[in-house]
Amino acid sequence: MTSAPRHVGLFELFRGFATIGLLGFGGVAAIARHIIVEKSKWLTEKEYATILGMGQVLPGPNVVNASVVIGDRFQGVKGSLVSVLGLMVAPICILLILAGLYDQFSHLPAVNVALMAGAAAASGMIIGTGLKMAQKIKPGLAGWLIIAAALLGILVLKWPLVYVVLGLIPVALALTYWLSRK
Repeated sequence: MTSAPRHVGLFELFRGFATIGLLGFGGVAAIARHIIVEKSKWLTEKEYATILGMGQVLPGPNVVNASVVIGDRFQGVKGSLVSVLGLMVAPICILLILAGLYDQFSHLPAVNVALMAGAAAASGMIIGTGLKMAQKIKPGLAGWLIIAAALLGILVLKWPLVYVVLGLIPVALALTYWLSRK
């Protein structure tokens, strides 16, 4: 079930996605969900999960893909362009500055320790976001089986993410169909 469509203007899209881009340290999925679902209420939890999931199976960064779909939903092609621009402009400028600083100071051990700590924090944010989304959308038996299969493939069998996702799409469709027939 989708929520009633509401008007989201170009400036609101730009501002929302610029906020996501500026606050999305270590990955933007956690803050994107917060801004899009909780703060701005552009989408329901289920709509966001669906669009983010679609963004994950397409080539390219998942939240950039989602910004294209969300922008298009509210403002067409202009909305897609404005959403991606909002998401990317500030982080690219910051990245260029940080790349210059890293080039100057990468030889310092403290810099490498700080980068490893940041990577650990980002991993925790990704896990937390996934758990929070799973609690809200209540995936059901088929969903939990697919989650378990994905974790098994990635964490235990160490298969590449793209193979796990591509392999689980037909399995998820078949399992959902089979369980709905019971």
